[in-house]
Amino acid sequence: MDHQANTQPAENATHVGRFAPSPTGRMHLGNIFTAVISWLSARKAGGKWILRIEDLDPQRSKMEYARLIEDDLLWLGLTWDEGGTDNKGPHGPYLQSMRGDIYASAMEKLKATGLTYPCLCTRADIMATQAPHQSDGRIIYQGTSRPSHMPSRPQDSLPPSRPHATRLYVPDEDIPFSDTIYGGCTTNLAKHCGDFVLQRADKAWAYQLAVVVDDAMMGITEVVRGNDLLLSTAQQLYLYRLLGLKAPTYAHLPLICNLQGQRLSKRDESASMHKIRKTHTPEQVLGHIAHLAGLIPDNTPCTLSGLIPLFSWDAIPQKTHITI
Repeated sequence: MDHQANTQPAENATHVGRFAPSPTGRMHLGNIFTAVISWLSARKAGGKWILRIEDLDPQRSKMEYARLIEDDLLWLGLTWDEGGTDNKGPHGPYLQSMRGDIYASAMEKLKATGLTYPCLCTRADIMATQAPHQSDGRIIYQGTSRPSHMPSRPQDSLPPSRPHATRLYVPDEDIPFSDTIYGGCTTNLAKHCGDFVLQRADKAWAYQLAVVVDDAMMGITEVVRGNDLLLSTAQQLYLYRLLGLKAPTYAHLPLICNLQGQRLSKRDESASMHKIRKTHTPEQVLGHIAHLAGLIPDNTPCTLSGLIPLFSWDAIPQKTHITI
């Protein structure tokens, strides 16, 4: 199916927020925290809220999980104006697995800059170049497959016959941005991640490219997400620049963690929506989230309509994590 007609940025003068979960399991309280804050911000501004399903990973993504996400959101009263599994709205499709031709079009624009190149490096190859002290899990690509001249000449970037990833060259420069919660931030991509992947060797599209293209095409003006993605912002701003697209504002929320200080995951059954819905009402869940967000002084049950006038970004704790 050809979706090229939907590649123009949405024309909007208003606030457009979004929630973009991956359908790889049941949502947990951390996912719901992000969804509620994003929804309240959009509704307080009188704007729209879009639900996008980020099912780029074909091995882990399942439609049954996408439908459970929708059911959990509706159980809480979090209605969306566009998107979801039925692809309702003018900027669809809203499932990333159906947007490959749109990403391919963006890739052609990036290739035209001469800043992309094929990469045959394996994860083992990349890990072998890492300094022993680099223990935080980040992988900084050292440019092993990078052509000697950047922007590259066509003859330097001829794709090899065997499967390969496509990488994007990054400059050694600071990229500043302002976050709604954390204020002024600066990231140097060369030092933070190095040249990053746009499309994997198995032809799966990388998150960084897909999210930029989707947010721009859907007219998103505000991105609300966990602070584990704070350092991805500079990569995305770099892509916005190269593609000539307008970037949204960003608000990175503290991560919701368990008593051991570990961020919640879909493996945490105690905080999953499956268990929460058995023991709590929607109003109780909303009250708990509103309290975690600093909107109310205790866990008093709340309704979404009652929280809209109380919402303020100034109330959100400027912490790296919140323990539940």
